[in-house]
Amino acid sequence: MSITLLSSPLQGFTDYRFRNAFHKYFGGIDTFFAPYIRLNGKMVIKTNYDKDIQLKNNNTLNVIPQIMTNDADEFIFVTKFVQSLGYKELNWNLGCPYPMVINKCMGSGLINDPDRIDRILDRVHSETDITVSMKMRMGYEHSGEIIDTFPILGKYPLKNIAIHARIGKQLYKGGVDLDAFQRCVDHSPHKLYYNGDITTVASYREMVKRFPSIDHWMIGRGLIADPFLPSMIKNNTDEYPEDRFEIFSKFHDTLFSAYEQKLTGDKMIIMKMLSFWQYFATPFSNPTKIVKKIRKAKTIEVYDDAVAEILDNERRFHYSDISY
Repeated sequence: MSITLLSSPLQGFTDYRFRNAFHKYFGGIDTFFAPYIRLNGKMVIKTNYDKDIQLKNNNTLNVIPQIMTNDADEFIFVTKFVQSLGYKELNWNLGCPYPMVINKCMGSGLINDPDRIDRILDRVHSETDITVSMKMRMGYEHSGEIIDTFPILGKYPLKNIAIHARIGKQLYKGGVDLDAFQRCVDHSPHKLYYNGDITTVASYREMVKRFPSIDHWMIGRGLIADPFLPSMIKNNTDEYPEDRFEIFSKFHDTLFSAYEQKLTGDKMIIMKMLSFWQYFATPFSNPTKIVKKIRKAKTIEVYDDAVAEILDNERRFHYSDISY
């Protein structure tokens, strides 16, 4: 069975700058889901949302835009916007677990209100011809919440439902609930995508064994922590390429350059890259030490020296026959 790999949208990380750099140097992702568009009650598309999904900024990528809302008027407004750019699909985020979203009854905080979900989907399908897909968690308080939505969701021709196998209250803590995901497989009338804790080739293989009917796999934090992961999955190998650190270095420099053009001042640029390094360092030999070194950098010059030292150390570690 052929498989499709998808990049889960991570706000603040997987914008078009990251997507393009990732696709150029690593590959392996078939479709990227763009971080959500959120209107906050104002029918205005912010410039950063507009830039992120403009086709000229994604001309080598397959991208699906996403919306975060609990309001049908907002949904329809964003639908018309993305359709004006040429998109035919809009993904609805019912997965975000963060309190600032939950407190406004959005993201995974909306899953326990099937009637509201019904009203929104009814209007979107009645008043537009957009293809709707969904990104969900199991619920916010408990994993039974998503099951209660399936009779409502079954009324609509949703393209798919990507399910992160945690509840919202967990944020990203604790393990995924694979038994709960199996209940979704058993009860959902729609095609399901799996999302959650695919961080290594081994973990992917375990998921494939557990859910043999699933052929679409969404990778989130694991993709940032190890950008080689999707291509390794596609190539069915545990082995990194011999020029691993040279590839990563080029990717890093491309990403850095993109944010250097966007942000102003050494502090802002370094803080942005630090957020990435908190993931990038994960498969390296001493993640805590690496993050501390990046955090100590106060100027671009010091940052560049720190990155060069980190990669030199990792090359030596890697080629010394010491296994990670």
